[in-house]
Amino acid sequence: MSEFPRISPQLATPAATGAPKDAAGSGESTALSPEDPRVRYSGLALVLVISGVLNLHRLSQNGYANIFYSAGVKSMLHSLHNFVFVSFDPGGLVTVDKPPLALWVQAVSAKIFGFSPMSLLVPEALAGILAVGALYLILARRAGTLGALAGALTMAVFPSFVAVSRDNGVDPLLILLMVLACGAGLRASEGGRLRWLLGCAVLVGLGFNTKTLAALLVVPGIALAYLVCAPPSMPRRIGMLALAGVVMLAVSFSWIAFVELTPASHRPYVGSSMNNTELGLTFEYNGFGRVEGQVGGPGNIPFGTGARARNTVTAHPKPVPRRPTHTKTGEGGRVILPNGRYAEPIAFGGSPGPIRLFGVGLGDQAGWMLAFALVGTLGAALALVLEPASSAEGDGGVPRPRRRDPMLACTIVFGCWLLVEYVILSTSKGIVHPYYVSALAPGVGAMTGLGILAFARLASGRHRVLGVGLAVLAVAATVGVEVVLMHRTGYRLWFVPILIVAAGVGLCLLLVKRNLAGPALALTLCVLLVMPAAYSASTWLAPVEGTFAAAGPKQAPGVGGVGINGNSLAVDRALMRYVESHRPGSRWALLTVASDTVAPMILLGLDGGAIGGYSGSDPSLDGASLAHLVHIGQARYVLLGGDYSTRGGDKATQAVALACRELKPSEWHSPVAYPYGRVLFDCAGREAALAAA
Repeated sequence: MSEFPRISPQLATPAATGAPKDAAGSGESTALSPEDPRVRYSGLALVLVISGVLNLHRLSQNGYANIFYSAGVKSMLHSLHNFVFVSFDPGGLVTVDKPPLALWVQAVSAKIFGFSPMSLLVPEALAGILAVGALYLILARRAGTLGALAGALTMAVFPSFVAVSRDNGVDPLLILLMVLACGAGLRASEGGRLRWLLGCAVLVGLGFNTKTLAALLVVPGIALAYLVCAPPSMPRRIGMLALAGVVMLAVSFSWIAFVELTPASHRPYVGSSMNNTELGLTFEYNGFGRVEGQVGGPGNIPFGTGARARNTVTAHPKPVPRRPTHTKTGEGGRVILPNGRYAEPIAFGGSPGPIRLFGVGLGDQAGWMLAFALVGTLGAALALVLEPASSAEGDGGVPRPRRRDPMLACTIVFGCWLLVEYVILSTSKGIVHPYYVSALAPGVGAMTGLGILAFARLASGRHRVLGVGLAVLAVAATVGVEVVLMHRTGYRLWFVPILIVAAGVGLCLLLVKRNLAGPALALTLCVLLVMPAAYSASTWLAPVEGTFAAAGPKQAPGVGGVGINGNSLAVDRALMRYVESHRPGSRWALLTVASDTVAPMILLGLDGGAIGGYSGSDPSLDGASLAHLVHIGQARYVLLGGDYSTRGGDKATQAVALACRELKPSEWHSPVAYPYGRVLFDCAGREAALAAA
């Protein structure tokens, strides 16, 4: 396959551009070409090592990180039934709020290597590393070694992407599958073979089974590239796309169909849905609700505050512990502790708008190279229009039409992915957690690499003024954004003059000599990547916050271990000792309102469950159904309060507050008088009152 046409002597070689061989006819060169296999694979090794160090160094300090998913994986190991339906709790009451694929991978790892933090964290870290390597190989095939290096390195040091790769959420696997789908889609667009298109459809379907509708954001670019660039006739292209669409839908909804066809009485309640269906979860809570707005979005919970509440229980309010003294206020009104860290993780991005991804909450996670990638997208498009490769020869020496230029398909696929993600994240009115911007990493990386090549191609060709102008715009905008982000976060301000001077030198080299365009831009890019790389490496300084994974030296850290501090752990252990030694339910020793309250106890070995699922408001049980479970001995103790208890719970928790006997903290030997608003109830012998309530 032909590579990107000649850019400059420093960026292209005869092997890469289709130029004639040397006089000896051997095509060999005494100088080591950037497209020499040794150089190309050395570049791949470099990006894999950098990504590996960022993702794996001090990974064990994160403990179980996202304890909601970790407890779910432990429960999935309890039985095949729990594994298939991704039950959060060992008793199979409520599921997690995501499709199964990522958690299945973690469960298989835990089954092979034993259940531990590293058996859950390493698969996601490896998925992040593989995604970087996959992007490199995709770009190297079309944009050469230097374009691939630029793109993969930009992705590898993308702060939010590094943060999620050090967590045990679902995003790294999703991103890997989306990158692989883009690679398969490009092969289909270039060769027209159905097998690549169907492979792409399967990969998108697997991504759907990782994070539902988020996986579909690559589809517009892949479909458009195939329609524009694939060799078959237009009717055949449309027909093949339709067939691939059917395959994609079949794979996407296979597991959902299985769940929907299983009677509700034979499976757990679908967590975070209001109608106990995976379809409802997919299209409402995990779908359009996040775009159009829903309970839990930034319009409903104050910006800059954490989403969890450990201090109240609706029926029995308790005093709220005072905030630590000697605090100060930082960006967005967030409280900064004496150690320089924010007291609470930021739960949401700022208000919707075109500059949201550069603002407080999202900017330091995604904004460092975003401006460069956006200008790079424009530059790549202009280079294809103004300096097309229509004269390049394809297979058999036949001139290749303009639409068959491999760079066109590559620009469409990754440019559309970047722009679609940008628009969705910028305009969504519902839940947009900061770690969602990790999905921008491949698009930002790819369009940075393609943009570098486009700027150099234009600047060294007939449109030098345009190429130089675009390069100056991209570099200046990126420097401006990075300076703002450094001042906003107060991070490494000493680097500001170095950044400005070094970027200025790079642009001067670009202006001085035409054939220095490539090296000047490459060196400038290296300077621009210093700060995002350093910001990403700050994830080594403390455990990642498992629910809202974010990079940055001031971000609220996690606590490692089972996800709670020493005082909370003492309370949990006291609860566990009491219920386990006082005739607990045979199926659930303890039920709580929300999942994160009981998750640490599940990780510690308790057969616990959450009546209200993750957010504490799932209608999984009512008073009568809970009364039945108590009557047959499967449940007895219920803990009200804790995480998300301020959302009101459901009918079952309301019935408990009215009907069951409250146990004072001294009865279950709580180490503190007011155990963070948690109130333990004993429902034994209260079945009739529960049913009536």
